[in-house]
Amino acid sequence: MRWPAGCLTRQNNAIRQPKSTRPVRLLNQTAASRVTAAIVDGGSSILKRYLTRRSFVGGSLLAGAGLVLGMRPSLAQEDNMSTTDGTLDPFPIPRVDLKKIPAEFRRQTVEYLGHEWPGTVVVDTKTKHLFKILPGQQAIRYGVGVGREGFGWSGVAEVGAKQMWPTWNPPVEMVARDPNAAKWANGQPGGPDNPLGARALYLYQDGKDTLFRIHGTNAPKSIGKAMSSGCIRMLNQDVVELYRMTPIGTRVTVLPSDPQQIFEQDEIARVQ
Repeated sequence: MRWPAGCLTRQNNAIRQPKSTRPVRLLNQTAASRVTAAIVDGGSSILKRYLTRRSFVGGSLLAGAGLVLGMRPSLAQEDNMSTTDGTLDPFPIPRVDLKKIPAEFRRQTVEYLGHEWPGTVVVDTKTKHLFKILPGQQAIRYGVGVGREGFGWSGVAEVGAKQMWPTWNPPVEMVARDPNAAKWANGQPGGPDNPLGARALYLYQDGKDTLFRIHGTNAPKSIGKAMSSGCIRMLNQDVVELYRMTPIGTRVTVLPSDPQQIFEQDEIARVQ
């Protein structure tokens, strides 16, 4: 698979995973999980359509999927300014005016009725939310920015490395067309002006770097929008908290934004 290079980051001094990692399955081998996630926002027709397929007779696959189905706010809105690491940070993290962030993309705790293990990270690119699964049928839901059309990615991976204030390496194509990016052709050091923000979690498959990241941003207005080069971006305060709660080896499931992809990939899997 060819990976877009829009979120390349150097991993000098990054925390990396051990060489021996557990196998990770691709999403086209877990279609039921993606179906469950795709019906979160009123997609009951998708569920009905899928239940007519022979592969779901008896409901065995659907029963074992349950990613973000049934999530809803359960606690009061939380102030995401409480998620910084304080004196551990070499740079200040500017406050975000939450009034400028739509309520649906502010950090909050929601009820979780799925089957993912506590600790798992689930990204729903359709609704532009990231979920950190908690014990007791709950999850922390964050608003995220996702890849624009043609740059999105979906799959199952794990956190293979972590970096505080990562270096940004713009892709060659961006350097060629954008003078502002060209001056960072050899990498922009981490800091408040770096587009990767305060933290980066590197997504790996089968022990290999996918070149996709979950990272912060210096553009809070991008949260809730599809405008990145494929990576998942979060408010800096949110990614600091996620970074702290998410160890190397954590399972990460990124769901496709187009439900049709689920059916197309399922057909391919059944033909093969």
